[in-house]
Amino acid sequence: MAIPAVYLVIIRNEEILLSRRANTGYEDGKYGLVSGHVEAGESLRQAIVREAKEEIGLDIPIEAVDLAMTVSRFAPKSTPPERLDFFMRVAHWTGEPINVEPHKCSELRWFHLNDLPDTTIEYIKHALQQITLGCHFCEVGWQYSALTT
Repeated sequence: MAIPAVYLVIIRNEEILLSRRANTGYEDGKYGLVSGHVEAGESLRQAIVREAKEEIGLDIPIEAVDLAMTVSRFAPKSTPPERLDFFMRVAHWTGEPINVEPHKCSELRWFHLNDLPDTTIEYIKHALQQITLGCHFCEVGWQYSALTT
């Protein structure tokens, strides 16, 4: 059974908000997106609204959230290895992002969509590139290809 996770795609003036992971045991020191697992009884939109509030203090109206990309990902070091990642774009929000979880995030920073840092988590960087190309689905890590669209 695949584990569903949501990722916040928040764009302002052609820049996307990335967070640098710290003290999590997974990809620490690399940039990713505000994200988290979908909890039991929670919709994808509810999950990303909750994660945005918990991690960066933003209030996002549920109707401002839309699906930008679905990633079917194989992560062999995870149990189970099958992952479903939902990249959720928000149209508007209230507040300014702040680092509410400094014990898990060492930095919040805006980056131009066409100039993501080399230290961006690879599958996230790939998904964001595909989103800018207008794609809505990709597969990552499966045996037949490292990165496919």
